[in-house]
Amino acid sequence: MTEARIAIIGGTGAEGLGLAMRFAKAGHMVYIVSRSEEHAAEAVEKVKAKLPEGDVFGGLNAEGAEKADFVFLTVPSDAHHDTLVDLAEVIGEKILIDVVVPMLWDKDGPKAVIVDEGSAALQAQVLLPNAKVISGFHHLDGSELQKVDRPLQGDVIIAGDHKPSKKKVMDLVEQIEYVRALDGGGLASSHYLEEFTVQLLQINKIYKSHAGVRITGI
Repeated sequence: MTEARIAIIGGTGAEGLGLAMRFAKAGHMVYIVSRSEEHAAEAVEKVKAKLPEGDVFGGLNAEGAEKADFVFLTVPSDAHHDTLVDLAEVIGEKILIDVVVPMLWDKDGPKAVIVDEGSAALQAQVLLPNAKVISGFHHLDGSELQKVDRPLQGDVIIAGDHKPSKKKVMDLVEQIEYVRALDGGGLASSHYLEEFTVQLLQINKIYKSHAGVRITGI
């Protein structure tokens, strides 16, 4: 795969930062962007500390989205709607990979939040009707992603309605060492991917682990 330009909106959080590190390690150009230039710059420094030769840049959300071929959305779920509204014009017809899980934490652990459209990714498609919205990367643990000296073990299930874009994202998945991409069907399946993430977080809470997903028999 040739070098891709990847923007990670919300790249200052654990998941976004981990994805930035893995894609920079794979030789891609990564834009870690945020509503705060200062926070984005701090995130770039963290990546550069582990990958000094990586092509990693900071900036504001719209700047990264404008430059990228692939736009990853890894913001907290309560920022999902407004972030997409703000970026709808600049994202346009690009590939948007929605990694957001509508959820909250209470004293018993993680809880799924119902989205009127059915899932975060389906909401994204409503808000960005021209974008190629892909759902995926939910089940890779952020802290494990940041251990760039270690290969990951797991599968990434990808859902989307635009087949050429889904194939491009699946190819991107396999740029992460030892990670396999699996086709999870159309974008309607994003509901299951997002909600299972909540169950996985509950398992990790109980076992104090950082488990991922591996599908057997394929």
